[in-house]
Amino acid sequence: MSALTALSLRKNGKQWHTPRGAFRPTSNLTSYASRISAQKSAAATKCKEREMKADKEEERQRRIQGIKDRRAAKEEKERYEKMAERMHRKRVERVRRREKRNKLLKS
Repeated sequence: MSALTALSLRKNGKQWHTPRGAFRPTSNLTSYASRISAQKSAAATKCKEREMKADKEEERQRRIQGIKDRRAAKEEKERYEKMAERMHRKRVERVRRREKRNKLLKS
C-alpha cells in the first residue's frame, strides 16, 4: 500500500476499516516438515500435561485416602470406647443384681 492509497478515501465509505491487502492463499502456508515438528511438540506437551495431571490426581487421591483412613480409625476407636463403657456398665449392673440376690438370701 502506498502512502497515497492509505490517505485517500475509500469508495464504499467505510473509512474506519483498515485497508486490506490482496488475497494470497499461498502466503501463510507452512511446509510439511514444520507442521509435523509442530504436531510432535504439541503431542509432547499434551503428554507432559497428562502426566502432570495424573500425578496431581494421584496426590489428591492419596490425601483423600489418608483422610478416610484417619476418619475410619477415629470411628473405630470411638466405637470401641463406647463398647467398653457399655460392657463396664453391664458388669456393674450384674454385680449389683448379684449383691441384691445375696442380700435377699441372707435375710
